[in-house]
Amino acid sequence: MRRSAARAPGSAVPQTAAAGADLPHPAPAAATDHAPAGPPADPAPRQSLRTEFPFELPRGYVDDAGTVHRDGVMRLSTARDELVPLRDVRVQENPAYLSVVLLGRVITRLGALPMVHDGIVENMFASDLAFLQDFYRQINAEGHTRAAVQCPHCSEPFEVELGGSRLGES
Repeated sequence: MRRSAARAPGSAVPQTAAAGADLPHPAPAAATDHAPAGPPADPAPRQSLRTEFPFELPRGYVDDAGTVHRDGVMRLSTARDELVPLRDVRVQENPAYLSVVLLGRVITRLGALPMVHDGIVENMFASDLAFLQDFYRQINAEGHTRAAVQCPHCSEPFEVELGGSRLGES
C-alpha cells in the first residue's frame, strides 16, 4: 500500500502536461451546488382552477320569514359528492331525489341563509330546481358557463354567460 505525502490544506498539486494530460478531469462544481434547492422554473404560468361559480335563481327560494334568496354559489362536485347520496334511503326509494341531495351538498351559499342543505333544495320552485340541475351539469361536465364570442358588427371580443343548455334558453 502506497501512501502519498501529506499536503497542507488548500495547497494545490501541480500538474504537468505529461503527468495529467490523458487523465479525465472532473467538471468544475456548479455555483448552485451550495444554493438552496427550489422548485424548477416553470416556463409557462399555470392557470388556477376555478372551483366556485356564482348563480342567480330565476324565481328564488322563499324562506319561512318570506325572504326571497336568489344569489348563490355552487362549487365543483367531487366523487364523494356523487357517491354518498346513493347510500341515502330517500334516493334508494326514489332515484329522482338524487339531484336534490346532490345539490344540497354542492350549493355553498344561497342569499343570506346560514346553511344550504337538501331540505332547502326540496322546497325550491321547480323552475329553480331545473335551473340548478342544468347549472350543475354545465360546471361539472363542461367545465365552465361562459363562452368567448366576437361581435359580428365591430369584431370586439367579449364573453357571454350561458344560462341554459336547452334550445331557447340563455
